[in-house]
Amino acid sequence: MLLRLFAVLVFIFGETLALQAAEVNVYSYRQPELVKPLFDAFTAKTGIKVNVAFLNKGMIEKLVAEGKRSPADVVLTVDVARLEAVVRAGVTQPVVSKVLDQNIPENFRDPNNNWFGLTTRARVVFASKERVKPGEVTTYEDLASPKWRGRICIRSGMHPYNLALFSAYIAHHGEAATRTWLTGIRDNLARKPQGNDRGQIKAIWSGQCDISLGNTYYMGEMLQKSDQVVWADAVNIVFPKFEGGGTHVNISGMAMTKAAPNPANALKLMEFLSSGEAQSIYANTNFEYPLLAGAKVSPLVASWGKFTPDNINLGQLAQFRSTALKLVEDVHFDN
Repeated sequence: MLLRLFAVLVFIFGETLALQAAEVNVYSYRQPELVKPLFDAFTAKTGIKVNVAFLNKGMIEKLVAEGKRSPADVVLTVDVARLEAVVRAGVTQPVVSKVLDQNIPENFRDPNNNWFGLTTRARVVFASKERVKPGEVTTYEDLASPKWRGRICIRSGMHPYNLALFSAYIAHHGEAATRTWLTGIRDNLARKPQGNDRGQIKAIWSGQCDISLGNTYYMGEMLQKSDQVVWADAVNIVFPKFEGGGTHVNISGMAMTKAAPNPANALKLMEFLSSGEAQSIYANTNFEYPLLAGAKVSPLVASWGKFTPDNINLGQLAQFRSTALKLVEDVHFDN
């Protein structure tokens, strides 16, 4: 009788472990509909269920509050500063994986393997087709030229996307030169910084300004909305470069949590997300660029043209974020 009871308990315990082993939990900054195709493909391939919690705010605070009890195995977010913030909060763990090292270029992953990039988006110039000539803007440095006086629209200088670009400028040219550059852009603004990247393109369409800064994927998003196609059709995408560098890019990325209850499955998911199959799905869904060499870019994204990404290690940009924020405040960029 005791042996039978023991056998039953072992069976139940084993079944429970099997159920636990067949899932992985994700906290995602990206909307569920944007990551669902990825996770569906992963489940079809491995049989491992992916549970997703959408957290566009308070992800780090939630992870800290949960501590060792957190159900999260993997976090997905955008912007290198957000990835670095998760690491600084002490809620991630290093991941050792030859697959990740092979698939993700060194300058797009944390030196200590706490986070890994998946796809990139370029921060480009959207230029009026009617009022900006081809070749009129070629570098980020040129945005401070007096020829753009009253012709630039931009969202808040304190937004993470702009702070990442400003941090890259500091990395290339130093703090003093960046202060002068930001002052020049401020003086060239057609209106007070406001709205989002799409709002700047709408402003170009309506004639309020001639150029703006924005992430490439917004073009893809606008072309999916019938009421915004006219905005998208009013502009060209220009890939400016830093003098002596390339076009600024930022990333969407991932990290494994320190408390991960399913670390083996978390690693399988992370390695899958770095694969050509997954990066192509993700890049096509979000109109971004895969990091894995040879992974397919969507025909729409490819139609925007080729560019050379800047070669600065993105982890380095997080070091300059506080300086960039201080400069934005010092020059009264948003005012």
